Amino acid sequence: MSLEYILYASMEQEININYPSELPIVAHREEIVRAIRASQVVVIAGDTGSGKTTQLPKMCLEAGRGVRKRIGCTQPRRIAAISVAERVAEELGPQADLVGYKIRFKDQTSRNTRLKFMTDGILLAEAHHDRNLAAYDTIIIDEAHERSLNIDFLLGLLKQLLARRPDLTLLITSATIDTARFAKHFGNAPVIEVSGRTYPVEVRYQPLDPEKEEEGEQSYVDQAVEAVHALCRDEGPGDILVFMPSERDILETVESLQARMGKGRGPTAFVVLPLFGRLSPGDQKKIFQPVKGRKIVVATNVAETSITVPGIRYVVDTGLARMASYNVRARTSKLPIVPVSRASCDQRKGRCGRVGPGVCVRLYSDEDYANRPEYTPPEILRTNLAEVILRMISLKLGDPAKFPFLDPPSGRAIQDGYGLLTELGALDRHRHLTANGRLMARLPLDPRISRMIIEARDHNALREVTIIAAGLSIQDPRVRPVDKEAVADAAHARFSKVPSDFLFFLALWDGYHATFDKLHSLSKMRKFCASHYLSFLRMREWRDIHEQITQVLGEEPGFAMNTQPATPEAIHRAILSGNLRNIAVKKEKNLYQTGGGKEVMIFPGSSQYGKTGDWLMAAELVETSRLYARTVAEISPEWIEPLAGELCRSSYSEPHWEKGRGQVVAYAKISL
Repeated sequence: MSLEYILYASMEQEININYPSELPIVAHREEIVRAIRASQVVVIAGDTGSGKTTQLPKMCLEAGRGVRKRIGCTQPRRIAAISVAERVAEELGPQADLVGYKIRFKDQTSRNTRLKFMTDGILLAEAHHDRNLAAYDTIIIDEAHERSLNIDFLLGLLKQLLARRPDLTLLITSATIDTARFAKHFGNAPVIEVSGRTYPVEVRYQPLDPEKEEEGEQSYVDQAVEAVHALCRDEGPGDILVFMPSERDILETVESLQARMGKGRGPTAFVVLPLFGRLSPGDQKKIFQPVKGRKIVVATNVAETSITVPGIRYVVDTGLARMASYNVRARTSKLPIVPVSRASCDQRKGRCGRVGPGVCVRLYSDEDYANRPEYTPPEILRTNLAEVILRMISLKLGDPAKFPFLDPPSGRAIQDGYGLLTELGALDRHRHLTANGRLMARLPLDPRISRMIIEARDHNALREVTIIAAGLSIQDPRVRPVDKEAVADAAHARFSKVPSDFLFFLALWDGYHATFDKLHSLSKMRKFCASHYLSFLRMREWRDIHEQITQVLGEEPGFAMNTQPATPEAIHRAILSGNLRNIAVKKEKNLYQTGGGKEVMIFPGSSQYGKTGDWLMAAELVETSRLYARTVAEISPEWIEPLAGELCRSSYSEPHWEKGRGQVVAYAKISL
């Protein structure tokens, strides 16, 4: 059953809007439409399953928005932007052409588009070229609770923009949102709360035994497998969703479940499916396909809000996730497994109880749950701010310390961001953009990676370094399907017989394009990627980023691509210019000491594990179970001083008379 409303978007076009009456948000339709018409900012908190993501854009149309300008709807992830756009277009039926979407390198909009779905990064990029976002009369920021860097940046920009554009309407929506703080930040904006489409959910706490866990006799993977087995044995039909913190945990859980429960027949039949970001699109889509028997999906927190797994009646929650953070003192990135917030726990619980009464098994105690922070710390409080500051200076947005962030970053973090940009030569001593800084702001890359490209010009290695720079900017294109890891590793090995991890990208690119030049067929390239266990979409994204880099460089004088191959030394010298913070000297095999005195190990998955010399550089230093150097290359210490320049500090000792030279000399020690 649906409710139908007719309105006129313009004098020429009549629009029929249908609302599925079973969605809880439809009961609030009149209240929401009134609020959109009356207020410049509206905050809407809707539980999972309430229909807010798909129905709010249509309510904006009903409220008279999107007539002469567009309604922009942001999503944190590309997969969500596409799937929501397709769903809304389907619901609009004959008026489907009013809906379009835009993600990185793919624009599916037209002159008729009134509802434009996009990633928050796309809207930020548009703000770079149009400070007033003149193409829109309404902006919807969805999944605001994720508090990503892009979302917080957008909210700050929009807060400034609303004063200049009284005709602009902003809707902030999420399933688990700190509504009072958002409302206060936007001048006590009205808040509308919408309950979800849920059945009762029974919560069962089954914490691990601390002593057994400490002694290695029990892990959260073991406990999760036991909980799934008990649900299959004791409960009625229905699919199960298991939350795990990492890809490795997921693969281990899938393997353990298959070994523990056998194949099953008839009513006891089941299919175990993994779900994580690096999985190929084909494997990700399997979770949406019907199966015979029970479906057991083992996922990271991507299944918390971004992807709705249909048919879930039971959830097993470890209460854990990998969360990236940046240590300002140590200047290292961390990717530890940590307990998630209460809001995330509740979000996970909300994934069952949508099709019938549900059960959520929590592998932690109720006391543990009660003591967790209410919300996840926003990304801006746990990230390197160099890229944010560079973007703000380029956009002339003023002092980062005074920008209206919902949660302003610490002064120390801001100083560290400025420090890195100065080290990279993007800013002068007065914190003004240099010529290199202006170019770095134009490139769609991390400032450290942009610096490598600028240095490559002076080493006649521009062709090679632009390829590597684009490769460092995407998710690893290698795919390792479940049960085929060894075959995939063997397929990747042909590209890994190179003297550094950075040169792997070059070998892969050259192998891919040598084949592409011969085949001239996208379908055959898909087969090439499949046979070599590569993600076709990521390889395409790599090509798109590379093309964007070359377009920017083509507009700059002095950035002609070298026609003769660059030497490995020239390539690595250029790459070192962006990695001066990530150099280390050998202590023993695979163990190195960084400039800050920390011990770092070469990541075991590196092609250079066990092969590097006395000095190395890394693309990143990441702390998980220990501090690892990832994507590494051997370097010569003589390369460092010319690149570091004023960053070097000299000290002198043991002055003495050098008879042959007829002068006093001393030993110099240079430190970075």
